[in-house]
Amino acid sequence: MDLSLFTVSIEAFEVVGHTLTLGYAVMAASLLYFILTKNSNMPKYRMSSVLSVVVMVSALLLLYTQKQSWTAAYAFDATAGKYVIREGAELFTNGFRYLNWMIDVPMLLIQILFVAGIAGVAFRKYLFQFSVSGVLMIITGYIGQFYEPGRVAENMTAWLVWGFISTVFFVWVLVLITRVIREGKKNMAGSKAKGIFGAILPLFYVSWFLYPGAYLMPALMSLGVVDYEFAIVAQQLTYTAADIGSKVIYGAMLNISSTILSNEQGFSE
Repeated sequence: MDLSLFTVSIEAFEVVGHTLTLGYAVMAASLLYFILTKNSNMPKYRMSSVLSVVVMVSALLLLYTQKQSWTAAYAFDATAGKYVIREGAELFTNGFRYLNWMIDVPMLLIQILFVAGIAGVAFRKYLFQFSVSGVLMIITGYIGQFYEPGRVAENMTAWLVWGFISTVFFVWVLVLITRVIREGKKNMAGSKAKGIFGAILPLFYVSWFLYPGAYLMPALMSLGVVDYEFAIVAQQLTYTAADIGSKVIYGAMLNISSTILSNEQGFSE
């Protein structure tokens, strides 16, 4: 593979760098938000905020590492006026994102159970299903990203097969989260929190569907529709937008819902 083909303009290099910086900066700000608002909720709801804190710490650290990986992988070529892959450097990879998701996805899926009012056998059942399907979805996607177009080990067949396997678990997660939100809305009948909690479902679908979209982005490059620069910038923008939606906005909506429920149940700090 001719690595000289994988160059990016100054503007593209800066956009990706700024996007990754925005990603971990948003996680840092949200970390503070979830810490400061945790005690606004009744004790039975607080585990949701605690898990959001864990998610923010994980995302902050690994997105920061992702940014460092991007910066270290390229060097500016004054002659060409572009950034080129640095000789001897580790190549830029989405692997750090997958390591982050391996921690975050089970936490994100489990935290909604506390706000939805799922308890007993149903809680344990969802806990198991969310944990197993979430982890397997990420592990299979992680394996697939090693073969994506544009990498040294590019293998379109392996990339698509592992992506398909990951998608099977992805679909099952969507089925489970739909059930949980419907059950949660029933448990919140008559509460002002029901509307906000119910709005989590469309947010979840939109933000989560960005992930397979970003995963498939390199295929456009392989098919000759776009070049490497466009594919990598679009992929990082999409992944970061998905992370903010599925972690920060999702967590904030859960927190607001649980705060309303706490107030309606007579709780005060």
